[in-house]
Amino acid sequence: MTFFYYLAAFLLIRRLIKRLKYSILYPKWRSLLTTSNWVIIVLYFAVAFTVDDGVNELIASAILLTLLLYVDKEPDFKSQKAYVQANFPLVGVGFLNGLAILFASKFYDKYDTYFNLVTVAAFVWIFGKWATSNKQEEELRIVAERKAELEALVNERTAELVKQKENLQEIVEELKATQDQLIQSEKMASLGELTAGIAHEIQNPLNFVNNFSEVSMELIEEMTEELEKGDKDEAIAIAADIKQNLEKIRHHGQRADGIVKGMLQHSRASSTTKEPTDINKLADEYLRLSYHGLRAKDKSFNANLATHFGENLPMVNMVPQDVGRVLLNLFNNAFYAVQQKQKTAGPDFKPTVEVNTTTKGKNLEIKVKDNGTGIPDEIKEKIMQPFFTTKPTGEGTGLGLSLSYDIIVKGHQGKIDIATKEGEYTEFTISLPL
Repeated sequence: MTFFYYLAAFLLIRRLIKRLKYSILYPKWRSLLTTSNWVIIVLYFAVAFTVDDGVNELIASAILLTLLLYVDKEPDFKSQKAYVQANFPLVGVGFLNGLAILFASKFYDKYDTYFNLVTVAAFVWIFGKWATSNKQEEELRIVAERKAELEALVNERTAELVKQKENLQEIVEELKATQDQLIQSEKMASLGELTAGIAHEIQNPLNFVNNFSEVSMELIEEMTEELEKGDKDEAIAIAADIKQNLEKIRHHGQRADGIVKGMLQHSRASSTTKEPTDINKLADEYLRLSYHGLRAKDKSFNANLATHFGENLPMVNMVPQDVGRVLLNLFNNAFYAVQQKQKTAGPDFKPTVEVNTTTKGKNLEIKVKDNGTGIPDEIKEKIMQPFFTTKPTGEGTGLGLSLSYDIIVKGHQGKIDIATKEGEYTEFTISLPL
């Protein structure tokens, strides 16, 4: 039965060659494994027919055991560990057979059939393990192929997603740039609406400057005459009048300067720098600018401006040009609403825009109310959406209230509420944290 031991060794080496043939490890082991195959064949013919059966069994078992131990300890053959271990029962049977033949020959001869059956069973066990391991390796191969396919698909999909992300990032950047351009366009459009109001507001202080300058020039001539006469007291009195006029000139010059600076602040890109601001002064300034801007377009338009500014209100930390832009938009909308209603209302209709400022809890409230056309319920939820407008084409961008919402809610952590009744009134309430 020694044939089975040599055959098991031969098959093990052949299996190793087959498994390594397409591996990067094959060049390392090819020569040794091929030589080992021939050595097994030579040993079989050299030993099997030259020594006694018992010794032959022990030698064959020792050769197989040596091969198994060597293969089992090599990391390169780790994948064949299960198959290698399946050979150890045959080794044990071989040593048992050899010892029985040498030291208990009568017992062996009596039960040699059972010894042979056990040997065959041990070999069949190896064959069964071989079939099972082949099946497992095939399954592993299929799994590996599927894994490789999935990895390829994942890599392909990842590359697509990365490309899509890059494309989306470019689109987002383009949209941001477009948004910035639209915001700036809206600012310049509102600045255009302010131009007439600004001109009117600047004209008033300029008229005062011109008038007081002329009066002062006349007073200087009078003062010169009095000095020539030697009337020092009269000259001092005239000088006091000149000084008073110059103070008025400086006051109205500063007023004009403030209007120009406000215009420049309104037109430039938004700043994130907040500063303490007098909300009453800011609201009054933009209310008059908006009103005179509309009157410059329509000389027949008149409206009542009702201001109820709270007294001793605290300074509010805000970006003044941004909040001013919001107020301007609300005032423009209010005047537009009452102007449109005036066209269809009777002669008893009195256009009115009302502004209230007060504190409520830890918030400052600014209310802008008009008795104009109101807002229909079906569009009330849409008016804060970008590009939504009820004005005719060319008269509105649809960005005013959307930008106002962003400035108040996102930029100042405040809120905007709307109360309206179609055909009667609209009231916007701005709440800013103190």
